[in-house]
Amino acid sequence: MNRHARVLPVLLLAPLLLTACGSEKASSTAEAGRPSGSPGTAAPATDAGELEDRAQAMGVAPELVYVTEAPGFTLAQQSVGVLGDDGFSATWVDGDTNALLRLAVDRGTITADTCPQQPVGDMSGEHTTCERDGDTWYRTGAGRHEYALPEKGHVVRVSAETDAVPRDVLRAAALAAHRPDAAETDRLLPSADPAPASPVERGDLPRYGDGAPDNHVDVGG
Repeated sequence: MNRHARVLPVLLLAPLLLTACGSEKASSTAEAGRPSGSPGTAAPATDAGELEDRAQAMGVAPELVYVTEAPGFTLAQQSVGVLGDDGFSATWVDGDTNALLRLAVDRGTITADTCPQQPVGDMSGEHTTCERDGDTWYRTGAGRHEYALPEKGHVVRVSAETDAVPRDVLRAAALAAHRPDAAETDRLLPSADPAPASPVERGDLPRYGDGAPDNHVDVGG
């Protein structure tokens, strides 16, 4: 063992101890400010400008754009679109069963009085039953069921066919609905400035000339 390491001068040892204690304190403070159970690397923040540009290009109010997730379901990109005046809707598909989960966000509210009057899945004229489930409403009607989550000025709904998606899966997808972060926005919404379409090359035109009909008349007419 190197004996010189044991007799490190006090004047040198003190700054090292102060530095180590300061580092430990800073680390502890950072850990204390981090939510319990959260990963060490924070999720990417939502790019508000990008979300606003893409949503408005579609005619959707940016504050009404939500995303969700459910095991086995993937986003059907072609389903993303505007709902009503400026609401938002998108559908997720189970690759094995082809079951559909529809997310719909629109302005308005839902209460015990108005819940039965609002059809499930836009099926007007059908009887709707409502059941309070925590902060959400579980609603059934017209062979579909739905979880509705009242927010400030709008309602988030996740619905599916009753016999295609179990209630617990539907509930989990509804509770998982959230505002998209930057990466989710990029996957969810089309670009606000789509690339210009490439000119179509026709294969029936000749390599020379303008392809007009040949009206040449031989000698003698």
